[in-house]
This record gives sequence, C-alpha cells and structure tokens, in this order.
Amino acid sequence: MRFDILTLFPNIIEAYIKESIIKRAIDKQLIEVNVVNIRDYTLLKNGQVDDTPYGGGRGMVLMCEPVVRAIEAVKSDNAKVYLLTPQGKTFNQEFAKEIYAHESKHIILVCGHYEGFDERILNFVDGEISVGDFVLTGGELPALIIMDTISRFIPGVIKEESFLNDSFNDGLLDYPEYTKPREFRGLKVPDILLSGDHEKIRKYREEEKRRVTEEKRPDLLK
Repeated sequence: MRFDILTLFPNIIEAYIKESIIKRAIDKQLIEVNVVNIRDYTLLKNGQVDDTPYGGGRGMVLMCEPVVRAIEAVKSDNAKVYLLTPQGKTFNQEFAKEIYAHESKHIILVCGHYEGFDERILNFVDGEISVGDFVLTGGELPALIIMDTISRFIPGVIKEESFLNDSFNDGLLDYPEYTKPREFRGLKVPDILLSGDHEKIRKYREEEKRRVTEEKRPDLLK
C-alpha cells in the first residue's frame, strides 16, 4: 500500500517513519510512504502557500493552487485523497477498515496548517477526516495516526495474533496484560495466567475484555 503525505513540515513525518514497526514495514516493501512538501508546488517565488482570507479575519488560509498542484503531481488513477480537518468524518477502527478494504491501495493525506484550507480544495479530494473533536496545529499528527492504523491491517506488518487481539477489533477493549515479576509491591499476577491451562486462560481473557469495556467504555457495548 502506498501513502503520500502532503505537508508543509516534512521533517515531522520523516522522523516518525524512520522508527519501529513502520520503518520495518517500509524496509520489507509492505508499504510505501512518500512525503511531499506542498511548498514545492507554489508558483510564487518566495515559497508562499497561504494568504489572508477574503472577507477579513485572523490567520492565514492555505491557497488552492499549491495544494491542488501537489495532489495532481502524485495522484494515481485509483488513489483516494483525504483532507485532514476538524470538520471531517471521525476516524476510528471501522473507518480505517473501510479505507483499507477499498480497491484503492493508494492513499493521499493532505495536512492543513494555519487557519485552514481554501474551501475550493474540497473539489479535488474524496473526503475529509478528523481524528477527534479538537483542533491541532496541523494535520501531521492525524496523518501519522491514520497511516499507522491502516498499516496494521496489511499482512506481515504485525503478527496476525497481535492484530486480532487489538482493542476495538471485535468491538471490545483488549484484556489486561502482565509480565515479570509475578509480584510487585504486593500486586500479584492473576493465578489463572500462571496455571498453564490455555482454555481457561482464553475464557478468562474473553471475560476480562467485556469487564474492561464495561468499566472504561460502556458506550461501545451499546
């Protein structure tokens, strides 16, 4: 799967993709991540990509031309283009599955900054995505969240067992995990996890998933 991330701050993206699971996925050619600097597509000599809003108001607005030219420079025939804005559809595990399941394996994520985008850019994208009801400085963190989440569905990026046990994968939160030592400051690992009875451990963990979900996210059970 290919991700193109269009940004004004490529160093943020490049730093992240050089580490951990995403780096290994890139090295194994399971995913391709291209970082595109929107400033490279402005026609203005000073590298300007934003301007003051018509009608007045505070802040600067990203202009159509550099953003659209950047999209068109990397867009393939079956690519899906998403603008990252607080006004978009809320991103979650199910939405990530929908994007991954689509026939397109080329995702373009456009990161905003400043006061926002020129509204006319919406004519050149397939949708808007929000990672929550809050406002960030730019779209770089949402882009990384979306890329990371979708990448986990790709066979070989992580172990299948890890993916199947992820929180939200079956509508529930994950069960609690423990490791050495068996006791820490009077806090003990549940005896059943030390029993060696795999069937009992499986049932215990299923029960724990529901208990944890009821306690922490009862809304998911509705």
